[in-house]
Amino acid sequence: MHNDDFDALLRLVAAGGAAAPRKAMLDHQSSPAAALAAGITLWRACGLSEAQVGALLKPDPARLERARQWLTDPDHHLVGWTDPDYPPLLRRSINAPFALFVTGDPALLWHPSIAVVGSRAATPGGRDNAATFARTIAAAGFGVASGLAVGADAAAHEAVLNLGGLTIAVLGTGPDVPYPRSHACLHERIAASGVVVSEHMPGTGPRAEHFPSRNRILAGLSLGTLVVEAAERSGALITARQALDAGREVFAVPGSIHNPLARGCHRLIRDGALLVETAAEVVAAVAPVARELATDLRQRLDSPISAARGSCRTAVASGADTASQGAQRQLEADDADYQKLWNALGHDPTGMDQLVERTGLTPAELSSMLLLMELDGRVTTQHGRYHRSR
Repeated sequence: MHNDDFDALLRLVAAGGAAAPRKAMLDHQSSPAAALAAGITLWRACGLSEAQVGALLKPDPARLERARQWLTDPDHHLVGWTDPDYPPLLRRSINAPFALFVTGDPALLWHPSIAVVGSRAATPGGRDNAATFARTIAAAGFGVASGLAVGADAAAHEAVLNLGGLTIAVLGTGPDVPYPRSHACLHERIAASGVVVSEHMPGTGPRAEHFPSRNRILAGLSLGTLVVEAAERSGALITARQALDAGREVFAVPGSIHNPLARGCHRLIRDGALLVETAAEVVAAVAPVARELATDLRQRLDSPISAARGSCRTAVASGADTASQGAQRQLEADDADYQKLWNALGHDPTGMDQLVERTGLTPAELSSMLLLMELDGRVTTQHGRYHRSR
């Protein structure tokens, strides 16, 4: 992205308000800079409100500068609506955000993931369930997305981090503002090994109206949403409803009739959510959509499915990599690991422990690679053991 386009995109993000008119501007023009240069006539024809027009005419320089400074870090990215690296599942969802601020590798937002959510006031049993389901889902090679909140969200994130799997935190604040503040260390750990994502400008503090809208991104990024524990009025139920609106599966863990934090899950089940008792049921249900996502990824990178772990960066400063260049270089390094795994596999079923011993890779790394190879039709799994399909 040229510097003019980058600055124009940042101004369009900072304008806020409804996303659809700003998306229409980009659809009518060849670039963000051209959309901005087209002027007020086009802006209003695309449906921008007077507040948005005013924000484009007189942007807040301090706010823009803070965002520019945040984006100078090579691990910080801005992925716009017309960016080819915009997550395909999120693009298909209702009211997808105009742009995303991402800490970590944006390519990981293409990785098949499942949202694990629940009550902020989760019971010990609810936190245990969140951790157990998240750990098993991650061990199967899927990412686990959640909202960094206290309770079930934190339990899910921490379980995946401790396993060495992929976890994605979707924030209702700016990407640099952990909320609650007590989760600053958890935010830092996720940023270091997973992905932190937000639609809000850096420096944006917590606002009540941002958290329900945050949930639509969490649902839209995920193949399905698992609710482990929720009261009848819970943010987790908002995420579940938005997942249904996006055409995704919703799963609910049943609980005691005496537990008020089980009533939201029971309500979801009555309304058609899938009752699940194990993570294996969740994984089996989302597998068909995961295969479709794998096809999208092949088309995006025009390379084997192993490129899923490649680095897709958005150019934000002089000398920064383009997404495809970063992905290609990472692919060359990743291919060695995939070749090592392929050599370790035979036509006889092989267990995970043997694969760890033969390759020197971690179980989490192998699980992610095996999932992608299975979706590509190269590997078959039976009862937790793996062998070549061809």
